[in-house]
Amino acid sequence: MPLKDRLVRMIEADGPMSVSMFMQTCLHDPVEGYYATRPGIGRDFLTAPEISQLFGELIGLWVVHEWEAMWRPHPFVLVEPGPGKATMMADALRAMSKTAAGRACLKSMQLYLVEPSRALRSEQVGKLAEYAPQFVSHLDELPDLAAILISNEFLDCLPARQFVRGEDKKWHERRIGAQGGQLIWGVDQESTGKLADAPEGQDAFELQTGLETFALSLATHVKNGHKLRALVIDYGPDDKVPEDTLRAYSDGRQIDPLESPGGSDLTVDVDFGALKRHALNAGLIVHGAKTQGEFLLALGAEARMQQLVQDNPDRAEEIFRRAKRLVDPADMGSRFKVMCFSSKGLQTPVGF
Repeated sequence: MPLKDRLVRMIEADGPMSVSMFMQTCLHDPVEGYYATRPGIGRDFLTAPEISQLFGELIGLWVVHEWEAMWRPHPFVLVEPGPGKATMMADALRAMSKTAAGRACLKSMQLYLVEPSRALRSEQVGKLAEYAPQFVSHLDELPDLAAILISNEFLDCLPARQFVRGEDKKWHERRIGAQGGQLIWGVDQESTGKLADAPEGQDAFELQTGLETFALSLATHVKNGHKLRALVIDYGPDDKVPEDTLRAYSDGRQIDPLESPGGSDLTVDVDFGALKRHALNAGLIVHGAKTQGEFLLALGAEARMQQLVQDNPDRAEEIFRRAKRLVDPADMGSRFKVMCFSSKGLQTPVGF
């Protein structure tokens, strides 16, 4: 039975479904969920590593610098949650292998990928086989070692609840219902009561409960006595709470989120303000947010672009165009934010 029909039956049996549950089911259903059937990087959407190798290479150099700033822990785990096709990690590790410090870092590294999808694991291990990647399904399964974590476009896929302010001035949860065999939008008639995370001056907002879980997982690693650097790169605001940002992408175009359950990628803007608050409450040190453009330029994006042009003069225009997309404020440069979480006692990370 198609996932859409199963969702309709679930709603008819149990009542309207939260947006969070809808996202969770559409993305992670083991039989017909998006990640089980249609890994879409390069097909439904593009991420920074697919746009330019410069992105992953700069991340690799950042990892080496921060490993040295952590006093070269041996061994340590390099972690990426949701690595997709592993393009960023492959570019990063290749860049690391080009320097003496990077090669020393690689010798101390144990590579861990947080990936529940078997289909994606197969593709990732094929690309990273020489580094013997280990797989876990959750951050809590990582070994008790010092850690450097790189999260790129991972948090935007964490399910979000949506709330709207009703005519009674109270918050009501937005839900998905069914009518005539079709999925439809709706709102709870009963108010949800007082919400601690509700923003002032807004008539709608989204709540990603997984952001707190993510921060607590990082903090648990630190509380076990291990050094930590965790770099988060994603799109979303750091000065307001996202309102109604749920989007669906299929074959490179944006579609109605209810149109193709399991056949389209679902995503929301990340609330960097909430992420920072959860991290601070958990005892982590927080750096940023910076814009992606600011961060990559601080890492030497311009110099690396010039080197790529020098090495590949016949591709100069393409290299420039792709690199510009990553740092241009009119493109990904300002829409994407970068934040870093650290254990105590470390210097400010490069780029911040």
